Amino acid sequence: MGIRILKPITPGQRGMSVSTFEEVTTDKPEKSLVKGKKAISGRNSSGRTTVRRRGGGHKRRYRMVDFKRNKFDVPGKVATVEYDPNRSARVSLIHYADGEKRYILWPVGMSVGDEVISGQSVKVAVGNAMPMKHIPVGTTIHNIELSRGKGGQIVRSAGAQAQLVAREGKWCTVKLSSGEMRMVPGECFATIGQVGNIDHMNVKLGKAGRTRWLGRRPKVRGVVMNPVDHPHGGGEGKTSGGRHPVTPWGKPTKGYRTRKKKKVTGKFIVKSRHQRKKR
Repeated sequence: MGIRILKPITPGQRGMSVSTFEEVTTDKPEKSLVKGKKAISGRNSSGRTTVRRRGGGHKRRYRMVDFKRNKFDVPGKVATVEYDPNRSARVSLIHYADGEKRYILWPVGMSVGDEVISGQSVKVAVGNAMPMKHIPVGTTIHNIELSRGKGGQIVRSAGAQAQLVAREGKWCTVKLSSGEMRMVPGECFATIGQVGNIDHMNVKLGKAGRTRWLGRRPKVRGVVMNPVDHPHGGGEGKTSGGRHPVTPWGKPTKGYRTRKKKKVTGKFIVKSRHQRKKR
């Protein structure tokens, strides 16, 4: 979990930094838990572009990560810590006592040879998973379920963590790193600890080519387009758009709420991350 800053031998390496990968123990994934992944380049089933600026990039193989942690009361040992090209976090290969192998997210503080287990009432230790109603208040958690049995949906990226701050009846209150506080059913599972690869946010790509390796294509500003291509386009000389920022289809892009299920899930949010701090 370190960052190595490159010497500016070439213009592209000036300001570039890379991960040291010191926590990674192998470069070959478990074949039984890997499958091919087809690059769709932001297209839907009709072939139309639904997400812009995606395409190219290095070929990837998908690691089947166990977000549900439904291997109950069977101890497992950490065999490896591996790089996963599909996510910012690292993954760990777990060898269970009954011979099964699974990938889980690698948390900070877990090393090869450690024992992990998932169940209703297991030891509160890094990497173990259990219902939040059995986790002590104040514990750092990640890979949190929002509905029982669906698997972890939030707090899964590199360095992410949440804190269990309260418990009342069948509901638990979780504080996310964004400042949002929301209620989650107590029977939902969560994993103890913080997601690893904390320094991911400090990595500087350094050059355009490295961005293309990740499958991200160039972004063209609307103000340099023609009026037929974007609402900000056209004008004599260089203009700033002449209106509030919008998408190519005319929808506001700054300060415009796009959430559709607010009436359904908004009732679980105790404190919004958008609330302004009182002076």
